[in-house]
Amino acid sequence: MGDCMRQIPTGIDGLDKMLNGGLPAGRSILLIGNPGSGKTILSFQFLCYGAIHDEPGLYVSLDEDIKLLKEELVGFNWNINKLEETRKLALIDASPVRHIPGEVKIGDYRIGKRDFSLFSLIEIIRNHAEKINAKRIVIDPLASLILQYEDAAERRNATLDLLEALAKLGTTNIITTELKALTLQREVLVEEFLSHGVIVLHSWRSQFLAHGGIQIEKMRGIAHDNQIRPYKITSRGIEVFAEEEPLVDVDKTAFVPQRSP
Repeated sequence: MGDCMRQIPTGIDGLDKMLNGGLPAGRSILLIGNPGSGKTILSFQFLCYGAIHDEPGLYVSLDEDIKLLKEELVGFNWNINKLEETRKLALIDASPVRHIPGEVKIGDYRIGKRDFSLFSLIEIIRNHAEKINAKRIVIDPLASLILQYEDAAERRNATLDLLEALAKLGTTNIITTELKALTLQREVLVEEFLSHGVIVLHSWRSQFLAHGGIQIEKMRGIAHDNQIRPYKITSRGIEVFAEEEPLVDVDKTAFVPQRSP
């Protein structure tokens, strides 16, 4: 038998229980969810947990201003500023790469805006990861970059280039993207086929109740719980209730009524 895959704890107990230990080391995991579902919160829990366990982390924003983001996260008491000061955590605003106009000339060559944006992003990630010896990386959200590519084949190639660049760094990565549906029936994204694993933050309504559930749809090389388990956002961040009844019977795709509290 071959060696077991090394796993990296996320720092979210219930999620790590579903993963039987944590995320696969050195791989890229896609985190999908609706706006407000907690993708960024989960990502920072992953980074901050690593930072206090000698695994420096790099957060790359492709959308939100870093100053505003830190203000939104201040209530979680993760000491982000202190982690930055001690070089255990770095927050990078890479959103300008999405706004490069026209073509860019490098030497005797001209590179189209989209290809240069991707090239710039990869260089930004590599340079900052090396500065802090990053072991964990979050890119939030991927859609802001690859939606520049209208053709599915171009999106696939751009995603592959980014994943290959991350693989060369040897870091464990979470890449977020938007869920396009508010129900359990959804379109499968190109990025899902290319990533090593897929975690989905579901949200939907049943009668007059709102439900939030986390599901590990795919995780290569790791035995995992693929049922949709309840989660909520608290002052400590994301809490996953791995031992509670699943919200949905995945095998039957049927809603499972929950007991009243």
